[in-house]
Amino acid sequence: MTYDYADASKWRGTTILSVRKNGKVVVVGDGQVSAGNTVMKAGARKVRTLAGGKVLAGFAGATADAFALLERLEAKLEQHPTQLARACVELAKDWRMDKYLRQLQAMMIVADKDETYVLTGNGDVVKPDKLPTGSGITAIGSGGNFALAAALSMDEYEKDAETLARKAMAIADQICVFTNGNLTLESLDS
Repeated sequence: MTYDYADASKWRGTTILSVRKNGKVVVVGDGQVSAGNTVMKAGARKVRTLAGGKVLAGFAGATADAFALLERLEAKLEQHPTQLARACVELAKDWRMDKYLRQLQAMMIVADKDETYVLTGNGDVVKPDKLPTGSGITAIGSGGNFALAAALSMDEYEKDAETLARKAMAIADQICVFTNGNLTLESLDS
């Protein structure tokens, strides 16, 4: 059986949101780990800094798979230290082509001071569009669409990236049973 992990309707386990606004980029994730309809852990850290704090990464999906991908991304960032796009494309190529990596079930949001990307096992490296306000907002995971909708609705009114991200995640926490309010947030000035 082939599992299409890019199909958001099959996600059951996390919410990761990235907001780029007014000279700051934020990646925030909830802490809930679920197995079916059981909460296994409430305080997991699904957002990390990479490349000596110059890159933010948040993951959704199988935890061990995400850690393996984070390690690979870190290696690609060492090979291409100032080229986030190239490191992401190289990881996506390996992820898509390698027999072992192809089985890894996760998605990631990766951001540095200039760019944000969503990476999937289908070979996708997507740079979200900028909004008319100049912001960049994207989300993944089971509560991703809830957090994304909330952030988009507040974008025009909330000037601070971190405040916007926290408010949007609070809304996702109230709607998605696979999302909680134990947040890990990392930010960079852009």
